[in-house]
Amino acid sequence: MGILNNIKNIFTTSPKERKEGPVVYYSALGYNVPPKARYDQLATEGYQENVIVYRCVNEIANSASRVKINLFRGDQEVQEHPLLDLLYSPSPTLSQAEFFQAAYAYLLISGNSYILSVGAENQPPTELYNLRPDRIRIRPSKRAMPLMYDYIIGGQMVDSYEVDQATGNSRIKHIKLFNPQDDYYGLSPISAASVDIDQHNLASKHNVNLLQNGARPSGAVIFKPKDETGAQVQLSDVQRNQLVNDINQRFAGTGNVGKPMLLEGDFDWKEMGLSPKDMDFLQLKHMSAKDIALVYGVPSQLIGIPDSQTYSNFAEAKLALYNETIIPLLDRVSADFNEWLTPLFGEDLELRYDIDSIPAMAEQRRRVFESVTTGVRDGILTRNEAREQLGYEKIEGADSLLVPANLMPLNLASSEEPILRDETIEEEIPKPNGEDTQPPVIQTEEEAQQEALQKDAKGVLPFHDFPLASKDRAWDGSGARKRLQAYAGGENWNKAKYSRGFFVREDKGDNLGDYKLPFADVINGELKAIPRGLFAVAGAIAGARSEMNISSADKSRVQSYLRRYYKKMSKAFGEEITPPFDKAFNNSEHKVEIAHGTHSH
Repeated sequence: MGILNNIKNIFTTSPKERKEGPVVYYSALGYNVPPKARYDQLATEGYQENVIVYRCVNEIANSASRVKINLFRGDQEVQEHPLLDLLYSPSPTLSQAEFFQAAYAYLLISGNSYILSVGAENQPPTELYNLRPDRIRIRPSKRAMPLMYDYIIGGQMVDSYEVDQATGNSRIKHIKLFNPQDDYYGLSPISAASVDIDQHNLASKHNVNLLQNGARPSGAVIFKPKDETGAQVQLSDVQRNQLVNDINQRFAGTGNVGKPMLLEGDFDWKEMGLSPKDMDFLQLKHMSAKDIALVYGVPSQLIGIPDSQTYSNFAEAKLALYNETIIPLLDRVSADFNEWLTPLFGEDLELRYDIDSIPAMAEQRRRVFESVTTGVRDGILTRNEAREQLGYEKIEGADSLLVPANLMPLNLASSEEPILRDETIEEEIPKPNGEDTQPPVIQTEEEAQQEALQKDAKGVLPFHDFPLASKDRAWDGSGARKRLQAYAGGENWNKAKYSRGFFVREDKGDNLGDYKLPFADVINGELKAIPRGLFAVAGAIAGARSEMNISSADKSRVQSYLRRYYKKMSKAFGEEITPPFDKAFNNSEHKVEIAHGTHSH
């Protein structure tokens, strides 16, 4: 029988007389969503029925359970220990990852996680188990410390675990989240997000019901028949139920989508619900999802909300998840284990999570590395300070600051104020009788003639290939001048001998101040080229000392002298060292160490 026949039967059946007055139903918005407190509500409506809560809990629990945990005795890592064996295999049925995943999940769902240790009396435990939070009942005491933990299954108490009122020790470790209104039980994040979870669930159910109704909003069939006299006719209860059932059977459900409804006589259809577009349905779900993720500290990009889904933002979101949510959670759990479990295996032991092993932290480590290397390059940090921040051991000779060559300190540029001096500089001054104790420097005939011709000329002095001093020897320009004067005869100094420690001479060289760009010093009566003195000259030629004013030709000659010494230093020290003024060299990378540092290339 079709719907038209049912409608026809309505008119052919004598209606039961009823007297009804106008009925007005007023519907208004209100709030009637009680917070979820019972574990079955938290687990069912929160975790099992809400995809956002499910994703957030699993994202945190799975990520946290994969972080490696190490054991230390003081600062020394312990590779093998019964405690590590216990954590690696907590029970015959659970692996380490499964055990910690369950512990974190219980904590994030209910706000409470209970861990039971099993073993012989007064002995370290041999097994660990997670207990369902809904099966634990805490017996309160007269203090904030619990009196006992009761384990209840099916309404019957299976076991009880006492709490030492003096130390708080128990076979059960209770890990909980802060609850401002309860002394014993933690607060579930689901309770804080109850309204948003219900809103998200109802929006999903509305969508399902809408699809089952042919994707059309609900409405009303309006019946306005009249009898022969023109009086209104009322439907009986049987007629009303028959009409409603017939409409639901023929037009409700996804299988009836698109079927036309044929209404005759005094029947009319009135749409009453709002369309998904009118409800801004998608935006409503996204807002609820963001609020739920906010409660758990999970960035919205990680739960599938279209909110700047680029790779860069995803990597930043993953890093934020670890820094703001997972690592604080790991710190909480490791602190609880070090307070409860670790002392049972030894007082000097400590469990620490290996944060550096987390792949998502590679970006943060890269930023720290760039930061400290920039600090070293700009002369803010020493190399050992940088190594300490990066987690490396200190090395000898790396406690000095490095600065760019074009930032030469003023005391190095001045011939009157000495720079910081190395305590190892020998103060031995050659005898003032002017006796030359240095072995003769072998020169070519051309160089000897050039030296004789330039004895009283200004400009670049002849090249002298002196032996190199130690790479780490400090450079004291003012002190070197005094020792060169003593080496050259003291007050009656010899210009030829004195000039050997310099690259440039101004005027005729009758005054000590006419000699510029010193690079050599007297060590045990012998002239030696000081590497850091050469670095200082290279920095001056490269522009670090603007008061140096020499011709382009003289500058080129000094550069050629320096290249010969740089080549000699590279061979002697076993590393490639390049002058800062060469075109292929990045001048910003050339550094001169202050006082106790080393030359970098």
